[in-house]
Amino acid sequence: MQIRPVGRLLTASALSLLTVMTLAPAAVAAPPPGSKGEEPGNGPERNEVAAVDPPSIAARSALGENKSGTREGYPRTTRLRVYPEDPADKSIKLGLTPYHAIAPRLNALQAKSNRISVEVVGQSGLGRDLYLVTLTAPERASETRQQERWRDKIENDPAAAARDRQLAREYKTPVWINNNIHGNEWEGTDAALRQIDYLATTKDRKALDLLRDNRIYFNVTANPDGRNAGTRVNANGFDLNRDFVTSSQPEGIAMRDIVKTTQPVLMLDEHGYVDGTLIEPTGPPHGQNYDFDLYIKHGWENGLKIEQAVKALGYPEAQNTQIPFRDYPPGEWDGWAPIYTAQYSMFHGAISYTIEIPQRVNNDAYNTLPETELRRRSAINTDVSEASMKASLSYVEANRSALIANQIEIFRRGAAGEAQRYIPDGFVPGFGPEDRFTTKFPRAYVLPAGPTQRSGAAAARLVDQLVAHDVRVRQADRPFSLAGRTYPAGSYIVDMHQPKRALANVMLEQGRDVSASAEVMYDISGWSHRLLWGASVDIIQGGDLRVSSKPVVTASPTGGVDAAPGQDLAITVRDGKDAAAVNDLLGRGIELRRRVNGSVIVPASARVAAIQVADRYGVRFSLAPAGAPGSVLRRPTIAAAVAADELFALRDMGFEVRPVSTAVLNDGFDLSRVDVLIASSGIRYDQLNPAAKAAVDAFAARGGVITRGATGSKFNADAGLLQVTAVAGRADANGIVNVVNANGPVGADALPQSFVYAPQWFTGLGAGVTVEQRYATGNPLAAGHWRANEDGTGGPAAASGQAVVVSGTDERGARVVMFGTEPLFRAHPKGLYAQVANAVYWSATRNPV
Repeated sequence: MQIRPVGRLLTASALSLLTVMTLAPAAVAAPPPGSKGEEPGNGPERNEVAAVDPPSIAARSALGENKSGTREGYPRTTRLRVYPEDPADKSIKLGLTPYHAIAPRLNALQAKSNRISVEVVGQSGLGRDLYLVTLTAPERASETRQQERWRDKIENDPAAAARDRQLAREYKTPVWINNNIHGNEWEGTDAALRQIDYLATTKDRKALDLLRDNRIYFNVTANPDGRNAGTRVNANGFDLNRDFVTSSQPEGIAMRDIVKTTQPVLMLDEHGYVDGTLIEPTGPPHGQNYDFDLYIKHGWENGLKIEQAVKALGYPEAQNTQIPFRDYPPGEWDGWAPIYTAQYSMFHGAISYTIEIPQRVNNDAYNTLPETELRRRSAINTDVSEASMKASLSYVEANRSALIANQIEIFRRGAAGEAQRYIPDGFVPGFGPEDRFTTKFPRAYVLPAGPTQRSGAAAARLVDQLVAHDVRVRQADRPFSLAGRTYPAGSYIVDMHQPKRALANVMLEQGRDVSASAEVMYDISGWSHRLLWGASVDIIQGGDLRVSSKPVVTASPTGGVDAAPGQDLAITVRDGKDAAAVNDLLGRGIELRRRVNGSVIVPASARVAAIQVADRYGVRFSLAPAGAPGSVLRRPTIAAAVAADELFALRDMGFEVRPVSTAVLNDGFDLSRVDVLIASSGIRYDQLNPAAKAAVDAFAARGGVITRGATGSKFNADAGLLQVTAVAGRADANGIVNVVNANGPVGADALPQSFVYAPQWFTGLGAGVTVEQRYATGNPLAAGHWRANEDGTGGPAAASGQAVVVSGTDERGARVVMFGTEPLFRAHPKGLYAQVANAVYWSATRNPV
């Protein structure tokens, strides 16, 4: 289920579960030595597996290539490695299929059927294989190549595809069914295995016709680590159904590549659990970038078919069906954010659904209900999930031509740069003004090269992200002018006349303030790679795009050293990659110095190392300025009471992080070797025992403290650190905010936008407290959802101009930074990472020079 979050992904108190999952996967067999992802000291301990063929390479699997790079037909048989039995697998108690039993089942089916193909399209965080199963009638290699040419034509030459009668007759319509993305929402996997078994072995003529006309792709379990452990999140603590436009997790990358390369006309994402069965389409707000008229007609009609199929099962528990578009008020279950599987898949031309099955078997129910009752519920849930699959496959078979034409038209409008269509009231039953969300696409976006680019590393990261999502980017091979601006060679152009313009725009546009469109919103309502990922990106509304350029496969290298040998070097930390480079050098034992302005000085003797890290992270070192040498900067050790996303981001920047919590500190954690304590989640000063309080107090006299959110502000107050009053905004407010930065250790070089969730601000600033960042005056919300509380407090008007990030030194000498923003939220706002890195470096440094 898409549970509305209270704020963070996972509290620090839950990190102990992640530690257990990471350190003790007793029955997990990891990739063979030397395979991708295995490095000394990383991942779980390795268990022996049966001698089997290694999994196919993910990228080739998704594209249907064998090891030699030639195209394969169908079936594609992969002898899957078999994992050791794990009696602790949480699915067993429910009478469902444990992960270790999936591969033997698929191996057996491949041995007896020529309609099933199984490919390994990646590994989970703990090294479990991710299985993509394809059901279709056998194809010769030449037939498969023809299918791929048609699929390519649909996307890349949709106008010609619309006229291709042979394509309309013979193109095998792709359908994608995604299962178990939340690990403790199990039954979609078992429903999929049931359908896989049926379609692979049945002699029923209708099923054989279905496989003749279509390809059915099953992602058997999208989150095998969570399935095994009975957790919603993956092994890194991430909700994979919030990660699609960020793509921070290996399982999410695999799903992104499945939908990108299979190009389904319809997809299902199988979830649980609600009181009843929930079937999309969603209620408003609807994503403003969609050609919604091409979605809602089929989305509505097949939604009704699924509802009929579920009710026809006859279970009293499944008669309460809910279609949010018809039954929910705005915002209760919206289709606004591109972070979910279904909403993301729409950008690739799919009619998409989130399906929520009805009988809860996870969380408290798992631990308190009798096993017989859990198994009864799971059996009903599996039937409901399978009913949604059967109904959708029947709908696809009955509407093949219309669905193919529909997808072609989505891509044709994008390539032609046509405006979105006006959808009249009653287009489908219930459609009205509250459902009408549109945007005006710009002509292009440009990421400039040269001195006007804020961060070459951030620009390259953004370009690579766009390309990985099938957005077309070109790089100019000579200088050009566009819309009155001049750009150097090497600048990147995102021409918005492209098939997946909606995906390009949803990642690059600002978004909008939807506060007036719904009383509440289901989850985050603001995101923007252009505003939050740290690169300079220009919006081009018009002009001649006939620029000499080439298509981008990967961004050009951006690292380098811009000073002669024998000269000291400098780097300014304005991106997480800069921080990673600094931490890399510190990890090599190189003595660096940090100046008051935040720049880091690298001695000339470390030039070779600087060249290496410049190439590795894409950062640039400039000539160090003359003047004060700065204070010695040592590699800081962080004790972090943080949520899983913050831990992931801190380690991504190369910091040495030791997770802590109230319980860990009370157990005697040694703070003597720690430089910075981050208080963000799972820590309460008032609940520390006397020894732990004394240890924290002693630490504050020599170390630095960083706080985030309500937990951090309470810790600051209870520990008697900075003299400030924290003011809470509305708890469910979230989005992109405009900010004004000061020239302090954290605010200097920061972006003019930030991200908030349950925002805060600080008043009553005492002596020694410096404002690093303020909310912009007026309404600071640039995009998202932020209303005032019923009593008028907590809204954006109250936050106007208020301090949102502060720094200071308490009377004991502790250097403290307090964030009312969310700079590491879900590992998404990459351009905000540097604020945290600079806060760490500043708070860890005493007696600045």
